[in-house]
Amino acid sequence: MKKFWVLFSLFILPLVFYIFLSKGIYKYSNLPILTEKVIDVKDFTSNGNSSFANNLTVVCFLGSDIKEAKASLFNLNQTVYKRYYQKPFFQMFALLPKESESEYKAVIEELSVFTDIKNWHFVYTNSENIQSLFNSFDTPFQLNENLYSENAYIIDMELRLRGRKDDEDTEGGKLYGYNMKSVSTLKNKMKDDIDVIYYQLKKSAEKQKRRKREI
Repeated sequence: MKKFWVLFSLFILPLVFYIFLSKGIYKYSNLPILTEKVIDVKDFTSNGNSSFANNLTVVCFLGSDIKEAKASLFNLNQTVYKRYYQKPFFQMFALLPKESESEYKAVIEELSVFTDIKNWHFVYTNSENIQSLFNSFDTPFQLNENLYSENAYIIDMELRLRGRKDDEDTEGGKLYGYNMKSVSTLKNKMKDDIDVIYYQLKKSAEKQKRRKREI
């Protein structure tokens, strides 16, 4: 029996680990681009530091009905933002109608009590700008009459919408956005997919370092 366990640890365990690692590398080397170019938020903000470019951005459209959006906002904050806000390049943007600014002030203050919101950006603008930005994502979804979407979206460093093409829970397999009402979706899908992008960024940085050493 002892001999069996010695052989198992020497041969079988390394093989299992290699198979697991290989599958992980395959997973982390692929996160589809669903839309090539989206509008940059800087096109309609006065803040020169607000931009999707060269950042990893999660975008949500909260609309004017605070009762409809509050649970989504807090789910996204607790499940995703708190995990990544200290990582390089990470930021979150919430698009909101201008007329809702005073209503959201109290909610944002409530959020800041238990969250460092330095990488949360709340952009108030007109309905045309919100609709234009949303349309540039080129998804099969629509904003409702309050300019709210139940989904959050991942925009990469090059202004591309990222998601899945083989999602088992989505008709046709394409996952354009992540349902903020579902903690399990945010936890099991969105977090995994953000990890994929960070893995890709890490591998890209390693390649650049190797190239510099070779020059």
